[in-house]
Amino acid sequence: LFGSQNYPLYIRSVPTENELKFHYTVHTSLDVVDEKISAMGKALVDQRELYLGLLYPTEDYKVYGYVTNSKVKFVMVVDSSNTALRDNEIRSMFRKLHNSYTDIMCNPFYNPGDRIHSRAFDTMVNSMMMQVC
Repeated sequence: LFGSQNYPLYIRSVPTENELKFHYTVHTSLDVVDEKISAMGKALVDQRELYLGLLYPTEDYKVYGYVTNSKVKFVMVVDSSNTALRDNEIRSMFRKLHNSYTDIMCNPFYNPGDRIHSRAFDTMVNSMMMQVC
């Protein structure tokens, strides 16, 4: 989860032994997200949400992207061997993440732009990751 200026708000990876590799993959995918947003141009302003779909596949992983109307970017890296995940499942996972992020933004004690430290958000992300694994 990245803010509008590409600073990380929330990063979670499972398994943790390849965490640095996932960080690199996610940060490099932000360039692809920015390219897709600029290619959309004015059409992005008219839409409430933007599911970018598959950003790029690698040998081991598939990287998906999603952008909210406030330019907050969600990036998800999924194992390529997981063929059970279809595009509509990824889309619904992004919607669930977006709804939970909206709940955090509605919290009067959350400062927009700060890193996310929420037990409820962690629980939701962990449950989604366990469904995928």
